[in-house]
Amino acid sequence: MTDETQDFDSTDESEGGENALPEDLDRLLERAEDDDDVLDNTESDDADSGRGEIGSVVSEEMMARSMITDMPSAHGEIVEGANGGNGTIVRTAYLGKEMQTSFLEYSMSVIVARALPDVRDGLKPVHRRILYAMNESGYTPNRPHMKSARTVGDVIGKYHPHGDLAVYDTMVRLAQPFSMRVPLVDGHGNFGSIDGDGAAAMRYTESRLDKAAMELLRDLEKETVDFQPNYDESLEEPKVLPARFPNLLVNGSSGIAVGMATNIPPHNLGETIDATCLMLDNPDVTTEELMKALPGPDFPTGGIIMGRKGILDAYETGRGSLTIRAKCEVKEGKNGRSTIVVSEIPYQVNRQRLLEKLGELIRDKKLPEVSNVHDGADRHGIDIIIDLKQNAIPQVVLNKLFKHTQLQVGFGVITLALVDGVPRVLSLKETLHYYIQHQQEVIVRRTRYELAKAEERAHILEGLIVALDNIDEVISIIRSSQTDSEASERLTERFGLTKKQTDAILEMRLRRLTGLERNKIETELNELLEKIAYYKRVLGDEALVREIIKEELLEIKKKYNSPRRTRITEAAKDFDVEDLIAEEDMVVTVTKAGYVKRLPVSTYRQQKRGGKGMQGVNLKDSDFVEHLFIASTHAYMLFFSTAGKVYRLKVYELPEASRHARGTAIVNLLPLSKGETISAVIATKDFPEDEYLMFATSHGMVKKTSMSLYDRTRRDGLIAINLKDDDTLISVKRVAQGEKVMMVSSAGKAIMWDEGEARAMGRDTMGVRGMTVAPGVRVLGMEIAKPGTELFVITEKGFGKRTPVAEYPEHHRGGQGVFTITMTEKKGLLSAMKIVRDTDELMIISEEGVVVRTPVKGISQLGRSTQGVCVMKACEGDKVTAVAISTAGKKRKAPKTVDEPETIVDAQDDIHSSLDGEISEADIDIDDDDEGDEDEE
Repeated sequence: MTDETQDFDSTDESEGGENALPEDLDRLLERAEDDDDVLDNTESDDADSGRGEIGSVVSEEMMARSMITDMPSAHGEIVEGANGGNGTIVRTAYLGKEMQTSFLEYSMSVIVARALPDVRDGLKPVHRRILYAMNESGYTPNRPHMKSARTVGDVIGKYHPHGDLAVYDTMVRLAQPFSMRVPLVDGHGNFGSIDGDGAAAMRYTESRLDKAAMELLRDLEKETVDFQPNYDESLEEPKVLPARFPNLLVNGSSGIAVGMATNIPPHNLGETIDATCLMLDNPDVTTEELMKALPGPDFPTGGIIMGRKGILDAYETGRGSLTIRAKCEVKEGKNGRSTIVVSEIPYQVNRQRLLEKLGELIRDKKLPEVSNVHDGADRHGIDIIIDLKQNAIPQVVLNKLFKHTQLQVGFGVITLALVDGVPRVLSLKETLHYYIQHQQEVIVRRTRYELAKAEERAHILEGLIVALDNIDEVISIIRSSQTDSEASERLTERFGLTKKQTDAILEMRLRRLTGLERNKIETELNELLEKIAYYKRVLGDEALVREIIKEELLEIKKKYNSPRRTRITEAAKDFDVEDLIAEEDMVVTVTKAGYVKRLPVSTYRQQKRGGKGMQGVNLKDSDFVEHLFIASTHAYMLFFSTAGKVYRLKVYELPEASRHARGTAIVNLLPLSKGETISAVIATKDFPEDEYLMFATSHGMVKKTSMSLYDRTRRDGLIAINLKDDDTLISVKRVAQGEKVMMVSSAGKAIMWDEGEARAMGRDTMGVRGMTVAPGVRVLGMEIAKPGTELFVITEKGFGKRTPVAEYPEHHRGGQGVFTITMTEKKGLLSAMKIVRDTDELMIISEEGVVVRTPVKGISQLGRSTQGVCVMKACEGDKVTAVAISTAGKKRKAPKTVDEPETIVDAQDDIHSSLDGEISEADIDIDDDDEGDEDEE
């Protein structure tokens, strides 16, 4: 207990007794009445005004003790002690104001000297001091590594009087390639890992400056920046580094100050320099133009940034939200099981914790589709291998992983940096502006320094040349002088030289008197005069300064640029499986043995008419591809089976496989009964009540039903149409009022009738006769025949043709139809039919799995009763089984409504059109001549 405290504690026994302290308070408060900083409620109307409230919270005792302090207060005053003048110092201290002042001072210290980077060099004070200390100690890239403990000692002993562990941890981060986009420290030893392993102790590791860090320190010795005293004023340290590249953007920064925080993502060095050069060329460049050079952050760990809106917000306002996903690749194993390989993870995600989280999810049964997780990290990568069970759909598993783990994280961008010592949230343009402003100052100050040095040297050389021109007289003066000062004075007086020139002449060696040395001096002087003229031109031309900055930036880009690691894709919404799937047309195949798969249409290259095709599916013996259709990944898929049932899935729920893969058994996706197969599919996003589906069976029965009746999902499927025991469903089409229905039989006949001939019926009905067929003959398919379209037919041996639908007469429903192709034994039975346009492409597939993709316009247009031309060369024992359409022409704009019949017609014909009010569909054509059904009497 101090003496002052003892004196106060003994006031009860002093002369004033217990009233001594309150009286002293009264006197102090009276003297503070005129102080503007005293709180409004300090005084009280009570007789004991000295006992009034201070901020309504401070008691008398607290206030009394607050005045006993050795620290002067900005809001107090020093008065003579109350205890008989014994030297006690009493200071008034109003706690509210004292705490406010102290906290503000602490806050500004944290903001300016700890947590926030400077906009000019992108460094916090501790980073700057580490780099400067290593440079001053000579730990440069051309020198051996030195113990990290030595660097840490230099930093905390000379510039940063804080904990050694804090300094070492900062230096470790500067050396980690997974933390820094361009590492500034070259570490030797264990500097931690992306798994969260800590670095070895500083006594074990070694370090030195990386080559890129020298660009931040370049020209430091040329008085390019201001210096300030260190903490004990024994040394000087730079206030900012020259920073010859935009380090704030390249390496980013993060820090939590008081009441504010910064979180700046790293960027690609080359792209950042390109954006800076754009700003140098055109200070009024827009953010959108800058984003052409700098599209977004580039994290050292790679990954994928979902969407550009958050980037644009961050660049325009300084604040934005990014969504970063891991780079995942789905691979199919030999046994049909899929594997997800995670090769890149989001920035600042601890890989070991990610693996632990995956294990927890598997144990908690939140990822029942995952069978195992492997750590596949080696010196080539950091792969995480996730094995899936046989029936798992990889896209669904990925959705769960993104939702429940750090394979997807958010990154809140706050571009907060110090501008002239004041924290400011900066846009991309402002960040580059202040950096360029700093570089202009660096170049100007460097040029002034170099100009002064050049002029100083030229001054010396001019004196040497004077001496050489008069060498005999100079030697005579020097020999006849008693002292150096006398010689200097005589030379100055004789030749009009300055003291520096005479000193240089006196120190000149005799070998400089040779003619060769004289030539060297004259050459050096001429070069210096040219440099001086250039330096003066730089100082007088701001455009030249900006050009120098640009040239030096491009040199740095050439030295240290590296390819972009982070990919930027379109935005993803809230976690929904559909949002993870790119909207594209997929080819879906179903084999006779019941295997299904999907793969992009682009997998199959286009061929001319008559091509032999390419192997589309690797099949077992006796198996062949029976159905083929095309649909968008985001469509609802209504699967209609031969048994007259309908099942609903989305295309992305179907397993995706390679071109050669057999696929997944369809019984694993749909609860099909024995002998039940898929015959048709409709793709749609909604189920309007005023639109209809037209059904057709192999016996020629048809039925029209409202789509709204199928907007239900049931695991065992819904009844789509009632069938007789020996009948099968072969085709389902979306139909609009006034459209024409075309049906074709295996006997080569076709019939066309108006859809109004079939009235609308309920879902659980059989329908009416659409086409009459003879025993042993079956209906191959049903299509909607729109004006201007053509009927394409193809035989088992690959002979086909196209005929305008206008050549077919319109009949009433239930007739036998007219011939559409001349049947011959060489060409085989009719196998498939489609309604096509000139802009369409046909996908034709055979039993052996051979696929031909050919444009419709490459197939001859012939009359109704002609034999056709070779469209696909079927090998011996093979035959054509199915046909689907892929529109190759320009996509048509999707109409806003679906009320008009014309809209529905267009939608049914264009499988590439948008699903917002339009339809994307493909029918399945079957050839089961060996299993001919009896026609209904």
